[in-house]
Parts: sequence; C-alpha cells; structure tokens
Amino acid sequence: MAADDRPQIYLITPPVLDLEIFPRLLARALDRVEVACIRLALASRDEYDLGRAADAVREVAHARDVALVIENHQTLVEKHGLDGVHLTDSARSVRAARKALGADAIVGAWCGASRDAGMSAGEAGADYVAFGPVGETALGNGKRAEAELFAWWSEMVEVPVVAEGALSEDLIRALSPVTDFFAIGDEIWRTDDPAKTLETLAKAM
Repeated sequence: MAADDRPQIYLITPPVLDLEIFPRLLARALDRVEVACIRLALASRDEYDLGRAADAVREVAHARDVALVIENHQTLVEKHGLDGVHLTDSARSVRAARKALGADAIVGAWCGASRDAGMSAGEAGADYVAFGPVGETALGNGKRAEAELFAWWSEMVEVPVVAEGALSEDLIRALSPVTDFFAIGDEIWRTDDPAKTLETLAKAM
C-alpha cells in the first residue's frame, strides 16, 4: 500500500475527562501523530459537563485542523461549534441527523459487525461506518468484526470504513489494507504515555 493510501487515525476520548489534564495529553498526541478526527465519547449525560468538555477538546482540536464529532448528542453540535455526530444506533438515526445538521456536517454510524446495518447507514447518508470490535474483548455481545467484513466492504462499498475496538499492532497491520480509519481510544489513554503509544500504533499501519 502506498503511503498516501494508508489509513488515518480517528481518536476516541476516554469516557471521563479531567479537564485540568486531558487537553494537554490530547495536544501532545496531536502534535506527535497526524489525526483526522476526534470523537468526544463521554459517559456523562449532563449537558453542562458535556458542553465544558466539548469546548475544551474543540479548542485543542480545531487549533490543529482536526475535526471533532460528539457521540449521539447531535443537539450540542451547533451549540458548541463541533463538526458532527457519531451515532451508536446503526442506521436508525442517520437520516434524521443528516436533515438536522445539514450536508456539511459529519455523520458517522457505529454498526457493530453487521454488514447490512453498515449498508443501511451508508444509504441513509452516513459519511463513514464503524465496525467493531475487531479484537478480543468481553464488552458488548462478544461478536467481532472480522477481517473478511472489512475486505468485502473496501472492495464493494465507497463509504469510508472505521475499524475499532481492542486494537493491537498486529490487528492494525492486518487491517491496514482494507480500512480507511482506525479508531483508537482506550488503547492509548490507559497507558503512561498516550502520545508515544499512539505513535507506536500509527507506525504499524
């Protein structure tokens, strides 16, 4: 694969952010490795907390020309100057989100390991479809998105595809020819040096 065809990195935030620390960690990672997009994926359902986090992360991201989407809370996109929304209900909300946010917003959809859900999301107007987990994890229903799904998708469908969930260097090497983005989150934030770990994973592409 030529260098220009390498997948891009899509960062996922931790579910809980310490806003005294996280913006600096994020800035260090973005300054070390090229990132295409960040997903604000917080456990909180408090609008004030989400808004504060969105503003803090947006400042770091947009200063480096990195797009920022928020998980599910599409009503906060315009209010906080974000670039779009990542939906976790497969294709169900894609059409409504596209209508609400307009043609220029990013609308992405998580589709687990379902080819049909991915195709429905793409047909509804999703800018990308995310499949996962690709690695071994006890989270979710245990069903993995296998390499065959990505290989089929990359050959048959034009909508960009994201690989995420329990990624490793070996999985990144194996999937690099058949995915457009790797969504990396817990894989780096749980380590002592997230920027260095991100750089290591990026070199595996």
